[in-house]
Amino acid sequence: MGIEEEETIEQAAAARRERLRALKAAQQLLENPEDDETQANEDQNGDDENNDVNVKFRNYLPHDKQLQEGKLAPPELPKFEDPVAAEPPVEEIKEDPFLNIAPKKPNWDLRRDVQKKLDKLEKRTQKALYQLMEQQEKEKQLAEEDGKGNDSGN
Repeated sequence: MGIEEEETIEQAAAARRERLRALKAAQQLLENPEDDETQANEDQNGDDENNDVNVKFRNYLPHDKQLQEGKLAPPELPKFEDPVAAEPPVEEIKEDPFLNIAPKKPNWDLRRDVQKKLDKLEKRTQKALYQLMEQQEKEKQLAEEDGKGNDSGN
């Protein structure tokens, strides 16, 4: 090992000892808070006998009557005016929903059951009408051709 390594190890050990001492002191404070408070109060009383501490409480009401004098009045917030609430509500005409209910027709179940057959018949009817129209068109064309043929023959 070099001299530099020994020095860094010693420095690390010294730093660790300091941390351990600080941890022990903190642990002692946690175990015996009364002893430290009394010592701290004695120190403060000795230093601050002539100075009065003015404590102000905003959100806390202390039980001690001397400290209650330091209670501050709650701050007054500006009144919030809601622009939506300022507008008068729109009156909606409310109708009784039961007045608009119409009874079903008495044959609704028959229509439902027969609807498929009616659809098929409708398709067939449309097809038949189309065929009739085509036949009439052909007859007209034949009649026109015959009429033109007879006129040109005279």
